[in-house]
Amino acid sequence: MKIWSRMRKESRGYWWLTDDFFLNYRVNLRTQKRLASAVIGCGKRKIWLDPNEQSEISNANSRQTIRKLISDGLIIRKPVTQHSRSRARELNLARREGRHRGYGKRKGTADARMPSQVLWMRRLRVLRRLLVKYRASGKIDKHLYHELYHSSKGNAFKHKRALVEHIHRAKAEKARETALQEEMDAKRAKNKAARERKQERAVAKRNALLAEE
Repeated sequence: MKIWSRMRKESRGYWWLTDDFFLNYRVNLRTQKRLASAVIGCGKRKIWLDPNEQSEISNANSRQTIRKLISDGLIIRKPVTQHSRSRARELNLARREGRHRGYGKRKGTADARMPSQVLWMRRLRVLRRLLVKYRASGKIDKHLYHELYHSSKGNAFKHKRALVEHIHRAKAEKARETALQEEMDAKRAKNKAARERKQERAVAKRNALLAEE
């Protein structure tokens, strides 16, 4: 009220300073809002000042008086605005199903959206993890592991299934070679035994002829 009376005295001769102007006049509470934000520990836009107590709030020029006004409820911190993520979750679920990913939604190149280096790292880690697992379980030996490790690094397998199929084929081929080798060894041993028996019969026959003479 003191401010209004002083302004009325100083406004003599100014026709636009009417009673409506003084009723709608708002005190500058920028300093009080700054002090309140520092005391409460939030931004100035989160501070609410009671519009019915502007005169009392305007007299507060220290942090102690601001704390008293806060305890009295004249200065309040506004609640945090809640932002719902339901629409964002629905959009993410739709994108996982392939929606909203057409040509009109793409801003960068294919390599920018999903770098080829990242794809290569993921694929190679999957293949190497499988090789380590198979070697630990005894499905492949260290020699085949070393061979397949370098083959996978050389981009010989496009995915995990190709590597598994190659391992099955390699094991089958190795088993077939082992069976053929065993068969050849058995046949070679059989022929050797036959030659030895034949040689023994020849020696016995020669000895018999020499004994008759």
